Amino acid sequence: MADVILVLNAGSSSIKFSAFDVESDELELVTHGQVEGLFSAPHFIAFNANGEKSAEHSWGEGAKLEHADAIAHLGAYLRGHGVGHRLIGVGHRVVHGGARFTKPVLTSPEVLDELDKLTPLAPLHQPHNLTPIRIVAERNPGVPQVACFDTAFHATQSPLAQAFALPESITKNGVRRYGFHGLSYEYIASALPDIAPDAARGRTVVAHLGNGASLCAMHAGKSVASTMGFTAVDGLMMGTRCGNLDPGVILYLLDELGMNARDIEDLLYRKSGLLGVSGVSGDMRALLASGDERARFAIDLYTYRIGRELGSMSAALQGLDAIVFTAGIGEHSKEIRQRVCEQAAWWGIELDAKANESGGPRISTTSSKVSAWVIPTNEELMIARHTLALIEDWREGASA
Repeated sequence: MADVILVLNAGSSSIKFSAFDVESDELELVTHGQVEGLFSAPHFIAFNANGEKSAEHSWGEGAKLEHADAIAHLGAYLRGHGVGHRLIGVGHRVVHGGARFTKPVLTSPEVLDELDKLTPLAPLHQPHNLTPIRIVAERNPGVPQVACFDTAFHATQSPLAQAFALPESITKNGVRRYGFHGLSYEYIASALPDIAPDAARGRTVVAHLGNGASLCAMHAGKSVASTMGFTAVDGLMMGTRCGNLDPGVILYLLDELGMNARDIEDLLYRKSGLLGVSGVSGDMRALLASGDERARFAIDLYTYRIGRELGSMSAALQGLDAIVFTAGIGEHSKEIRQRVCEQAAWWGIELDAKANESGGPRISTTSSKVSAWVIPTNEELMIARHTLALIEDWREGASA
């Protein structure tokens, strides 16, 4: 019977999952999928390792499914399609680890209590990340679980890179730059030595461009700086998030427009970014296909902001040897990659148009001073690796 690790990534209205066979030399994907639209139109879909659909179920428009119900359905699917497999552990993506949790950790009631306290730092993510941990613990108390943090990879940043220019009475409460998308960046750092050894050793900026977007400056595979800071709304313009914003705008919204904190939260997280600027969509694919002038302006602003922040990250590195594109837009949009590279031509990036058209992995010319790459990220595999390592350590400690 083969051992498997289940990876869960829970959001407010969805749960993504992947299961990995741990018997092979490298963790091997068995199945993956998601339950989405939990509170509006719940829909479950699963695929096998070859990307072929293996199961699908819809509850209908207007149906409401709790996270516990979704996990129960997922468990039934895994039992029915996991003949010959035994679940040995569950790994979870948790957005915020705060200052204390700078590496993955086995969960416990005490750990969950500490992670709950970080909810004010990630109110739209943390509660949903923790809910499945409690559900699995209740239903499968003997199965070890591991929390893997999006903030942990950035713990290598210097105190200067993490600091805000605020009084100590505020910063001592944990108000500082944390950075996010760390599991994605950690995977890219692990893949670089085989794909681009010079970039792995040198000064590299990784562009995680998806619905959420950020840049990370890496030196020899370690995080030096990131565009995201205290929250995941900072930095680059995103699908529905505004990115960098003058704090005075918040005061204006409060004083002049009479908005309250929740109104502003909704504006900054759900109604801004590509969606807010274009008035058309927060999906880059829709904007690229649109002839609307506002859609084109939103794309222009998106790439302009990436270019500005690339300069900031390069300054933090004191140079630039490579840029890596990853995540949904970074991996699949040749136009956005082209525009970013053209804006960064002053750094010495020479785009290879044919390579960019085909998706890389190298999309710069061999003579380019700064190399450019496309590397698909795999946060789920990163979580599975951490989960397996901690479970093995736990087993060794228990048998000692």
